[in-house]
This record gives sequence, structure tokens and C-alpha cells, in this order.
Amino acid sequence: MQKKRWIALAALRKVLTCAICSIALVALFSVHVPVFPSSKKLSAEQSWTLELAPPHLLKAPLPSRKLDGSSGTVETDKLWKPPPNRDFVPCVEPSPNYTSPTESRGYLLVHTNGGLNQMRAGICDMVAVARIINATLVIPELDKRSFWKDSSNFSDVFDEDHFINALANDVKIITKLPKELATGTRAVKHFRSWSGMDYYQEEIASLWEEYEVIRAAKSDSRLANNNLPLDIQKLRCRACYEALRFAPQIEAMGKLLVDRMRSFGSYIALHLRFEEDMLAFSGCTQDLSPAEADELRIIRENTSYWKEKEIDPIERRSKGFCPLTPKEVGIFLSALGYPSKTPIYIAAGKIYGGDSHMAALRSRYPILMSKETLAPVEKLEPFTNHASQMAALDYIVSVESDVFIPSYSGNMARAVEGHRRFLGHRKTISPDRKALVRLFDKLEHGTLKDGKNLSNRVIEMHRKRQGSPRKRKGPISGTRGSERFRSEEPFYVNPLPDCLCKKELPMQTTL
Repeated sequence: MQKKRWIALAALRKVLTCAICSIALVALFSVHVPVFPSSKKLSAEQSWTLELAPPHLLKAPLPSRKLDGSSGTVETDKLWKPPPNRDFVPCVEPSPNYTSPTESRGYLLVHTNGGLNQMRAGICDMVAVARIINATLVIPELDKRSFWKDSSNFSDVFDEDHFINALANDVKIITKLPKELATGTRAVKHFRSWSGMDYYQEEIASLWEEYEVIRAAKSDSRLANNNLPLDIQKLRCRACYEALRFAPQIEAMGKLLVDRMRSFGSYIALHLRFEEDMLAFSGCTQDLSPAEADELRIIRENTSYWKEKEIDPIERRSKGFCPLTPKEVGIFLSALGYPSKTPIYIAAGKIYGGDSHMAALRSRYPILMSKETLAPVEKLEPFTNHASQMAALDYIVSVESDVFIPSYSGNMARAVEGHRRFLGHRKTISPDRKALVRLFDKLEHGTLKDGKNLSNRVIEMHRKRQGSPRKRKGPISGTRGSERFRSEEPFYVNPLPDCLCKKELPMQTTL
């Protein structure tokens, strides 16, 4: 009898234990915010994003409030929290003395050069140059001869009507030259790099005495970063952040991609500059096979407008001049404390080597997304084979991300960082590549382990590299000539102090 009682008691204890576990599980999963909207009827946009989600991600919970990683317990909120903006807000309105455009002395034609973001900066500078020399600006011609061979016209990438109307009080802009001047003689000039007001008002404006049309053969870095009138600096910001809007179809697709990423929660936009053109141009070979390195060397040698041919990849990497590899980015993000379920948008073109080079990053962060995985083929088709339009989509998703991290400080990285500063100093983590390389090599050689020590060192060296407000950096001490200008922080990387001002707090009255 006693034995039967013990058996019944044991059975009852098992039943109670199972019931308690079930209740705990229900309570645990009920607190997770659903990844997708729970409304009764989904919109068309929500429907296609729902269909595209890989099955294993549809039920993926958002990161928990705390995580146990290599650096111990890290508060998730801290990982996503933007730096204090110290009450800086955009201030791009012209001064009271600023006037509408005076009578035009002639027409300025502009041939832009480079990729999307190099062209963006050049276009905005040419708006300012047109103002300085009293020119009518003809809608700039985009670069069709660069590495990407993109046939896009200005109106394919940017909202042409908005650009013209938004700058109507600054510069007169037309879509094309008057017919009578289309075949006439024009002055073709390579404007001097990083030039100030005197150069344009004297040397370039003097060309109006002989010509009605001046053609700028290049547009990049033709205007000084500093020491220009405040109204000219503010005009550059109005052009860049207000007038130069992407074409409606690009804006619409960019919004859909942002919404899709938001459905996974807070996300990182990773500008992973591990593409064929970057690796060939830079000569960087880390994590590449000998055959891959040789292939890229041949591309560099056969690209005539890339002047540097003989490159020491080890020396270049040791100086921090190489982009982080996908493997290195994975180590970096883990050391910062981001959990493995962090959604990451890969803002890039085709990654060199594809899955073989992405495997190490994907093993740490499986929720890797891109425009190709987020959008149906038919929706992306109008933009495919147009590098500038595809880059514009990446730009939109990157600017709107919770955290932006570039693997290399190229033109897109600089443009996005500056735009995020302008919009309120959104969190942008700039990897210290030179310092990180030393840590990665120690990991490789076994003198440092992937864990708390590495994490503490990485976090500490990036504590002040997260996009907090500061004035634009001037030239490096001791540099001269063009190197002095080259060493300055570019205007569009940091529009403070010219275009960002302290917000005026309302005056408090005492009774």
C-alpha cells in the first residue's frame, strides 16, 4: 500500500512539473513582439515582404533585452542607442543678405565622374560653383565611362524637377543648352582641385569674356572644404540634403526595403566593400586565394585610368588602407557585443567570391539581407544593370538604418556618414582598421583569443568613433600644397559647423 502511494505521488509530481514548464513557456513567448504586423488585412507591400521571408526567419524572435556574449552581459539598448546630438539641428537657411540669382553670364556644363556618391558630391559642388560665377547650370551629365559602365541619365537616378525647383532661389538650372549654343565653341576646363572663391571669381569667371559656355571636365573635389562664405557652405548642404533627391521610383523601392528590414527589428546597415573593383583597385588580398589575388592584379593592370599598378598588400593592410574582409567584420561585430540574431543589411554590389567569402560572416550572423534577397526579381529588374541606381537603394537603406558600419572609408561611407550627421547624428561606427588589423593578426597567430579580452579592447578603441557631434577636422599638421587639402576631412563627411547649429531653447519666464 505504501509503495502504491509513493508511485502515485511521483506521477503527480511529474504532471505538476510539466504543467509549470508549459505555463512558463507560454508566458515567455507571449512577451515577444511579433515580427510582422498582426492586422487583419495586409497591404500589398506587406504581403510580398511576408512571402519573401525565409521560413526559419519568420518566427525568429527579436533580440532579448540582454545577451550573454564574449564580453559578458551587454545591455542591448546600449548597442543601438545613438550618440547624444547635443541639440545640434540643421540650419541651412540663407542669411538675410542672400539674394536671388543675378543675371546669368553664361552656361555651365558639367561632366561628373566616379560612382554614385562621388557624382553626388560633385553635383552639389557645381551648384555652388554656378552660383559663384553667375552661371546657368545645365543638368549635369552622369559618368557613363567609369568601371561600372552605367548608362543612367540624371533623371533616371535623381528627381530632376525637384532639383530644379528646390534651388530656384539659388541658381537657374535648365535641362539642356539652347539650340543655338549646342554646337558652338565652349571652354573646356579641368577646374583646379579644392579651389576657393578667388580662383572661380577671377580665373574661371574671366572666361565669360570669350565664351558663353564653360564645360567642367570633372566634378569631384573641385571646391575647397573650408574657408568659403557661410552662404556658399549652406547652399552646398541645401543641394545635397534637400534638392538632390532620388528619382520617385528609387525612393519608393528604397522605402519598401527599409520597411522590410524594420520588420525584423533594429538593424545594422553594413557597407561591405569587398567587391571586385575595390579589391582590384586597392591591391588588398587578405583572405583571398593566390588565384583570386592574381585575377584582381590583372584587372588592375588592364584598367588604364587606375594609375597605381605595383602594390604591396601586406604594407597597405598594416596601414589600415584595406577594407575589412567579411570574416574580419564578423569578428568585429561579435567583439562589439551584437548578438547573432542581429539583422544585417549588406549594402554592396556583388561580393567577390560570393558565398565562399561570406561563409565566415554568415556563420556568426545568419540574418544577412540585401536588396536581392528582400525584393522580388521583377521589382528589382528596372534597376538591375544600373550600378548608380542599385547604389542609390543601398544609400537609402543605409541612411535609415539604426546603425551604419562601413568596412572601408570610401565615397559611399563618407556620404552616408555625413547625411546621418545632418539628420541628427545617427549612430555610425567607423572601424579603426589599422588598430583592428593588429588584433586580427594576433588572433590568427594564437597570441590573442576571441573572447572578453578582445571584446573589451575593441569596445574601448571605438568608444569615440560612433558619430557623435564634433567640428570638421582640418588639415594634418605639416602637410603642404594639395596634400594639405587632401588631408582635410571632406565637407560632406561632416557638415558641422556650417550647416548644423545648436537648437535655441525657449526662454523660461519666472512668475
